[in-house]
Amino acid sequence: GKGGIGKSTVCANLSALFALSGKKVLHVGCDPKHDSTVAIAERGTDYVKTFMEKIADNDTMATSQDLTLKGRFGIDIIEAGGPQAGVGCAGRGISLMLETFKETELLKDGNYDVAMYDILGDVVCGGFAMP
Repeated sequence: GKGGIGKSTVCANLSALFALSGKKVLHVGCDPKHDSTVAIAERGTDYVKTFMEKIADNDTMATSQDLTLKGRFGIDIIEAGGPQAGVGCAGRGISLMLETFKETELLKDGNYDVAMYDILGDVVCGGFAMP
């Protein structure tokens, strides 16, 4: 979808609503600006380390807990992030992140009741794309 219309705000608020209603929530940000993940991170957090930064710091992601950050209302947060505008391909990082979700069984039944994805409508190179 078009930038600036509130996708990140809606996604962050839905994650909070689900968590406040007692659901186990995974919130996945896929935005280079980190808008939704910063909004639900603990107060005072102005930057959420991206999945790619965590991979660079750690040769292997042994467990799903290595991937997540605990945010407000007990929400587990993962930020895919992405390259700066005009540099690289955000879709490749998203694809790697989704493969790692499978390897670590992050989305295995029982881990979460709800998984919210704050995605851009135009990510390509193997990632998300609008129909």
